[in-house]
Amino acid sequence: MLAIFKREMRAYFTTSIGYIFLASALVISAVIFSVTTVLDSPPTADTSLYFSGLIFVLMIFLPILTMKSFSEEKKTKTEQLLLTSPVSTTQMVLGKFFSSFVMLAIFLALSLIFIIPLTFFVPEENSGPNGALVMGNIIALLLVGMSFIAIGIFVSSLTENQFAAIVITIVTILLFFVISLFNSFISVYAIRVVLDWLSIFSRYTAFTYGVFDISALFYYISLTGVFIFLTVRVFESRKYN
Repeated sequence: MLAIFKREMRAYFTTSIGYIFLASALVISAVIFSVTTVLDSPPTADTSLYFSGLIFVLMIFLPILTMKSFSEEKKTKTEQLLLTSPVSTTQMVLGKFFSSFVMLAIFLALSLIFIIPLTFFVPEENSGPNGALVMGNIIALLLVGMSFIAIGIFVSSLTENQFAAIVITIVTILLFFVISLFNSFISVYAIRVVLDWLSIFSRYTAFTYGVFDISALFYYISLTGVFIFLTVRVFESRKYN
């Protein structure tokens, strides 16, 4: 797994994909941060809207990051080399997953730099950023982001077309994101409960208030695990067929 991880991390920074991901995501994040804090009237140290906006940044840019995870391997005919390597299928998938997760962590760490100006631009009578809320939002974004990565890697394993991988991943994420909105149109209580349980966003809210939700942690880890398992099964079926 470590060999695959190192290979992917090296690929991010020896090609343009890693730089494009970080630069583009940070530029959009800077705009969102400016609009929701220092350019607000009056300037505010409340970063809740900023972090909520980052969900949409991840929704767009993580599929770009994961689009080539396996699509490129299939397109360049190097997939069989991976399947016949001494690394197990699970280790191969996890190596790809953790490399993307590290890129996510790097982006979120860099995005915290934007919070520094708040101590200079917000009025003196306002308190600075709430550390617990900032930490809660970062944890929530890491959990949401790892779910997005797992979905993106799974979709990438199904097609060699990278553009198709981006589109399908974004659509799938959107379905998980807005699925609870259909509740108002459904009269069956059991179905409403299931839809609300499947919604990614409904579990994000608690973290934004600095509350560590164990059930949400279990949900995001489970969702990530399901899509990693499905990706492993895709390659297991190819290896033995």
